[in-house]
Amino acid sequence: MLDGHVLVDAHVHVPTLTSLAPAWVDWARQFGRPGVLEEVWRPDGTPDPEALDRLFAEEGVDVALLFCEYSPKATGYQLFDDLLPLVEANPRRFRPVANVNPHLHFPIARELERQLDLGAAALKIHPVHGGFRADDAAMYPAYAVLVERGVPLVVHCGTSSFPGSTNAYADPQLLDAVLRDFPDLHVVLAHGGRGWWYDAAAFLAVSRPTVWIELSGLPPKRLPEYYARFDLGRLARKWIYGTDWPGVPGQAANARAVASLGLPDDVVPLVLGGNALRVYRGLDPA
Repeated sequence: MLDGHVLVDAHVHVPTLTSLAPAWVDWARQFGRPGVLEEVWRPDGTPDPEALDRLFAEEGVDVALLFCEYSPKATGYQLFDDLLPLVEANPRRFRPVANVNPHLHFPIARELERQLDLGAAALKIHPVHGGFRADDAAMYPAYAVLVERGVPLVVHCGTSSFPGSTNAYADPQLLDAVLRDFPDLHVVLAHGGRGWWYDAAAFLAVSRPTVWIELSGLPPKRLPEYYARFDLGRLARKWIYGTDWPGVPGQAANARAVASLGLPDDVVPLVLGGNALRVYRGLDPA
């Protein structure tokens, strides 16, 4: 709990460092808390489950969604199975999120089902790093599995500075056909349209009941500026808190900054945890 609120960090990276491109480690050192890599990761590059659990408890994080990523063109490999020891150490606090890439996984539905069977709370896709469009027909079998199982889709929706990125694939307009063809699929826009698409992301969120904005990578104090064309109190009802940890100085500080934006009293607990508990599969902060 943080200040009486359930806190869900819906966007966390805890990979094995040796499987990553050097640019990822540079990013974590540039934007994260000084010394966090040495605090949480062992000398061999594997994360220490006890150190991670202790740190997140200190930050007030009740549930953290751990991401993986198969993006050899950009950041390298953050393997789903590498997350399982972290989840086993505290399955109430940590939940894995699946990831597939149509260039690497075939049949794509089979790999997604494998990860879901191992406890994934959502599927996150990264078109920008993975080099594919969200509306690629090759992804449709995966989306069909999500609808069948009642699991949400998280889509990277923002620019990336990593070498090898294709930022044009972050455009939320590329989800139009997906939302049409899978009207029951809940879609979370990670990074909320960061860069060029704040208005498009916000419009989707306020106009479609199944679309959500996830706040990772967005400085909280600048959210009123980014979404200036929208009623912030109304839009915030569709926000989900996330940090992109370890690329953030502190989870509690960011959460308190969001809570201090002057949002309606009933909206703050939704943003910090309530919406995530509704959208993602099987979270249990009790």
